[in-house]
Amino acid sequence: MECLRTDDSRFDNLPGYDFSPNYLTVDDTEGGSLRVHYLDEGPAQAAPVLLLHGEPSWSYLYRKMIPVLVAAGHRVIAPDLVGFGRTDKPSQRSDYTYQRHVDWMQAVLDQLELEQITLVCQDWGGLIGLRLVAENPQRFARVVAANTMLPTGDHDPGDAFKQWQAFSQQVPEFPTGSIIDKATTTTLPQAVVDAYDAPYPDERYKEGARQFPLLVPITPDNPASEKNRAAWKVLSQWHKPFLTAFSDSDPITAGGDKLMQKLIPGCAGQDHTTIANGGHFLQEDQGETLAEVVVTFIHNTTHTGAVE
Repeated sequence: MECLRTDDSRFDNLPGYDFSPNYLTVDDTEGGSLRVHYLDEGPAQAAPVLLLHGEPSWSYLYRKMIPVLVAAGHRVIAPDLVGFGRTDKPSQRSDYTYQRHVDWMQAVLDQLELEQITLVCQDWGGLIGLRLVAENPQRFARVVAANTMLPTGDHDPGDAFKQWQAFSQQVPEFPTGSIIDKATTTTLPQAVVDAYDAPYPDERYKEGARQFPLLVPITPDNPASEKNRAAWKVLSQWHKPFLTAFSDSDPITAGGDKLMQKLIPGCAGQDHTTIANGGHFLQEDQGETLAEVVVTFIHNTTHTGAVE
């Protein structure tokens, strides 16, 4: 598998992102390897909070949340998905599949030997993360789902998603930073928009970002549909704490929180929240608020949510 690696100099002096890089290698499933970048902040002995980003962001999305979580005593792990951030970027669209994304993040869990995990997931971070939860239920203590879902293709994804999917394939130049800026309720400073563009010197580096919208199961016969249905069977019996923290201004995932609350037993009795003045990327608009929600949730469920 041919891949590209963004030069480290493009990540120098990004606003609010003063974190040390960490790397591991994963099997690319074709006999080679890929370098995966992740942040590892806070006390090493603490139970990990796993922050999974989505499309087309990277771990920079969580820069406002990490200090709050660390200050509360938590270890924070924030990887860049394959094709994003400082992680290697396979050069062919066909290199990216839903299953490979799950497998690559599974390798991260395995190599870091993460247990007692609190998952915080948004956008594709949920499509991948909730699969990991279902396939490793013993390793996760609790889940915070923010503006995400686990689609099976059995229901219409809605006009907002269809419009986004069409745009992602038709736009001549994929405007990564601009996409994030337009999906927030606040106007991002140009330096922040540039930071979201930093991993991608040119269009060759964006094949993963281009492909993600096509990998979402929107028909029942999608290659990922069967495994996502199997994951829902596990989640429908998940009694560990599960919290929804959606924002109030996201047309893509609106209503997904209510469905999770209905179908996942662990949602019962939790203090679900709707975060005001937040767009799809609520970590940008209300990062500190979401972090405090996570801190409170962990504190309130430390004993009831422990992995046996």
